[in-house]
Amino acid sequence: MTQRVAVLGTGKIGEALLSGLLRAGKSPADVLVTARRPERAAELRERYGVEAVANEEAAKLADTLILAAKPQDMGALVEELAPHLGADKLVVSAAAGIPTAWFEERLAAGTPVVRVMPNTPVLVDEGMSVISAGAHAREEHLLRTEEIFKPVGKTLRVPESQQDAATALSGSGPAYFYYLVEAMTDAGILLGLPRAVAHDLIVQAAIGASVMLRDSGEHPVKLREAVTSPAGTTIAAIRELENHGVRAALLSALEAARNRSQELASGGK
Repeated sequence: MTQRVAVLGTGKIGEALLSGLLRAGKSPADVLVTARRPERAAELRERYGVEAVANEEAAKLADTLILAAKPQDMGALVEELAPHLGADKLVVSAAAGIPTAWFEERLAAGTPVVRVMPNTPVLVDEGMSVISAGAHAREEHLLRTEEIFKPVGKTLRVPESQQDAATALSGSGPAYFYYLVEAMTDAGILLGLPRAVAHDLIVQAAIGASVMLRDSGEHPVKLREAVTSPAGTTIAAIRELENHGVRAALLSALEAARNRSQELASGGK
């Protein structure tokens, strides 16, 4: 039997998932979307050929519901959906910081919930989506979730106890790289390069280094050492990074991100 999927809260991430589903071969007839604004619903209907419906109707008609709304909007959304959900529906949450137990407390007993932390490169099909099963989610539910997220990047299963750490590393991870590229671009300008030239040099270096990390199978230390000649330019730069505590700063930054994720999960503001 064909499974019907609904994407609730079709912002940038939700639309990326919608696009991925369709590119992976899902028929538009088997995909529903919801949107707050009528003009946004019309836009999605015209662009993808999918049916835009109200949240309650999506809950009644779909077998799998992807909740892509903002965390602060999730309470009202789940309250609206709860009367129409049960053990025959799969709920996939892409909201940062909200544990599966929070959903299970508000939904009918036995409702399977899967928690996913995607990152923004899903917008270019290079995302990482970290997946954790709730108390009632079985293997079939995890496989169904992976099918939804694989068209927009890679997926990785972790115990839910590791989701906050994964959020710090992967969910927030792209921002750290953008921050680094921004700083290195400024350094290039300081050294006398035009901004556009510095930007292009750094972006391509980042892409090349990422592909080598992914495809070579080598440890990053070994790849770094291959660039680091004795008494050369690279080791001089690395010495300055160590002198300024960049490694320690990264450890502290990611720990702070993990702690903030835990605060959000426990209802902190």
